[in-house]
Formats: sequence, C-alpha cells, structure tokens
Amino acid sequence: MVRLGTGIGWRPEIADDIAELPGIDWVEVVAENICPGHVPDALERLRERGTTVVPHGVSLGLGGAEPPDPERLKALGERAEALGAPLVTEHIAFVRAGGPVTASPLIEAGHLLPVPRTRDALDVLCANVQIAQDALPVPLALENIAALISWPGEEMTEGRFLAELVERTGVRLLIDVANLHTNHVNRGEDPAKALDELPTEAIAYVHVAGGVERDGVWHDSHAHPVTQPVLDVLAELCARTAPPGVLLERDEDFPAAEELAGELDAIRAVTAAGTAPAIPRTAEATPDAPPMADGPGEAALDAARQRLALGQTSLLSALVAGTPAPEGFDRRRLRVQSKALTAKRASVIAHVAPELPEILGDGFRPAFVAYADSRPMTGGYRRDALSFAEYLLADDLPRDPAARRRLTQWWKERSGPAPLPVNPAARFARALRHALSGR
Repeated sequence: MVRLGTGIGWRPEIADDIAELPGIDWVEVVAENICPGHVPDALERLRERGTTVVPHGVSLGLGGAEPPDPERLKALGERAEALGAPLVTEHIAFVRAGGPVTASPLIEAGHLLPVPRTRDALDVLCANVQIAQDALPVPLALENIAALISWPGEEMTEGRFLAELVERTGVRLLIDVANLHTNHVNRGEDPAKALDELPTEAIAYVHVAGGVERDGVWHDSHAHPVTQPVLDVLAELCARTAPPGVLLERDEDFPAAEELAGELDAIRAVTAAGTAPAIPRTAEATPDAPPMADGPGEAALDAARQRLALGQTSLLSALVAGTPAPEGFDRRRLRVQSKALTAKRASVIAHVAPELPEILGDGFRPAFVAYADSRPMTGGYRRDALSFAEYLLADDLPRDPAARRRLTQWWKERSGPAPLPVNPAARFARALRHALSGR
C-alpha cells in the first residue's frame, strides 16, 4: 500500500495557501475539474516539488444500476496518468437513475446518494467495480458516503457491506471518518462497530472533514471546521490501524491558512497518538487482491440491476422531480435530502457559471430553487446553467432591464454551437460572418 502521509484537498481558491502550508505530503483533486492537457500551474508546481496528486472522481455512479460509462472511466484513467497518480478514488453511491432499463427519462441527482445495503445492490456494485478495475490504469479505492436517508429493508451493516465488497473485488477503501460520524447522527449507526467490521488492511487513505448539525440532522458540508467527534472517530480508526494517508477536505467557505494549518496539526496529533502498527509496505507488490467470492450469473445480475434501477429511479424522482415518496422512507428526511440536493446543485452552478450569481445578486438562490422545483437535471451542470437562464428569460426575469440584458448576453455567448470568443474583435468578426451568411 502506498504511504501517502498527511494531505489536503486541492482547490483553486486555496492553491496559494496550500503551496505554503508546512508538511503537506500529498493532495487530492476532484477529477472532473482537471483537464489532462491543462493541469493548473499551481498543481504542476506541487508535482515538481514531489507532492503526490490523487484524482478523486464524483460522477461514475458505481452504485447505480447501470454499468459504468466507458467514456467516464477513460476520462478518469487519463487524469490518473496525467497526474502520475498511484491510485484513483470514487464513491459507493449512485448519482443518476432512469433511462432504458426503467423506460423513463434519465435524471441526475447532482450529488452522491446512498445505495441500499442489500444483496442486489452489492451484486451490482461488485460487478461495476470489476468493470472499473479492468478499465483503469491504476488501483481503485472507494469511499463510504454520508447519508441523510436510510433505505427500507436493508440487509447488512455498513461495515459488513464494505467488507464483502473488498472480499469479492479486492478493491481498496477510502474511509471518510466524517461520514461515519454523519451516519451515526442521522442513522443511529455506531462508528466503532463499522470500524470493527472493516478489513483495515484494505484502507488506502482516510478523509477528515467538517460539518454542521441543523434540527437534529448532520450535514456533511465540507464548509465548517472539523469537530471533536470526527477527530474521535479518527482516533478509533488509528487505534485499529495506521492509515497510509489522512487528508483534510474543505470545499467552501475557506478559512485563513492559519486555521487550515491548525486543523492539519490536530489531525497529525491524532494519527501520531494511534497505537496500531503501520500496514506493511509489502502490500504494494499486490495492489489488488484477487476476488475471493463469485458473483451471481448473468441472468441473476441482470435481474438485480432491474430491481435496483426501479428502486433508485423511484427514489431519485421523488427527490428531484416531485413524484410521490416511495414506500418505507422517512418522508421528513426525504424533504431534507431534496433541499440538500437543490442547495448543492445551486452551489455547483454558482461555481461553473459565476456570472449568474453576479448578475442576479441576492436573487440567485431563490430563483434557482424555484427553477429546480420539479425540474431535474438531465444534461450536466453546464447545460443546467443554460436551462436556468432560459427559464428566467422566458418569464422576463430578472426585472431589472440592465440585469436582464446582461443575462441575455451571457446566454447568447454560451448557447450556440460554440462559445463566443471573449476578444471583442473576434466577437465582431463572428457576428459579421453570421450577418453575411444570413444566420
């Protein structure tokens, strides 16, 4: 197992701070935010200093009913090679549902949703993981996610589910101790029991992150300081094994560098106090153990995919399209999850299209919530941003004429077959060509 050390999630907003923070052995980047031919200069400088970079994917949806998309797998592999990464990571989650299997429109969640801990879901997940392992150029590790909701009729604990996944596929684990704490608050699950059931020798590294509790629900925000209960879960893990790496995640509301350094010091103190021996480095010679158990036959797997697809589509449709809640779910928690998905979707739109909150000001989030109500995302975030602008303009919004002109221009620049060039002379030339051709 590769020894990583102490790291931090690399984000452009804190790139300068990360470059100056002491004792950063490695960083993790969101894979979908990196273009292999255009790696940010700040990230390249870290690599030149010998800092390991690990791509962390968020869009494969390996816990979904469908096999992973070959193009997404190819893209993840290309990023691993471009960054010289020793491994790639993803999530045990589903992020989209519907499509041909259910004879319904394909819809996207816009964030990570939990898979049911059932035999069907495990069979499908193992099959999808094996497809991904065969396609990727480096080992794969999968992360346990935070959940606001529980599936009815679950058949396994989280620890047992993860243990069987490792037994059947040899996949590595990315254990997020903040997510274990989240599931303790939201689902009543004991982090110590989950850690007792885990195959600790499969841990590739660990995530630590902050969150906040609202109305008895813990939100894994990645926008708040790391709390003591999360550090306590990290200590529980380190009493069982010395993880090869531990990483601090922060995605929004970035604090001063001194606060980040303080959180990293707290993490180092916990890992240093751990009593468990380090995982032997000889594990590097066999990065992925051979499967220890056979999966279902092709017909049984297809039937499991069908059942899982129906359940996930029913749930996601209730969360993002306003259809009735499936039987057995906590309806209050479904409302909380639905609001959380909309908030996450708005945050990502503000990131990929920062001009929109600038144009709309304080009206951005209320307008987006109204737009997202019963309008599920179907074509990715950039298409979602354009659809949001079209929704506003169709209703002659925003009311301010200057803001509406700016929004109209923004939409025109991005909705054609190719984005309008930023250079004014190039824009003029393109407009002239269109005029001469009658377009």
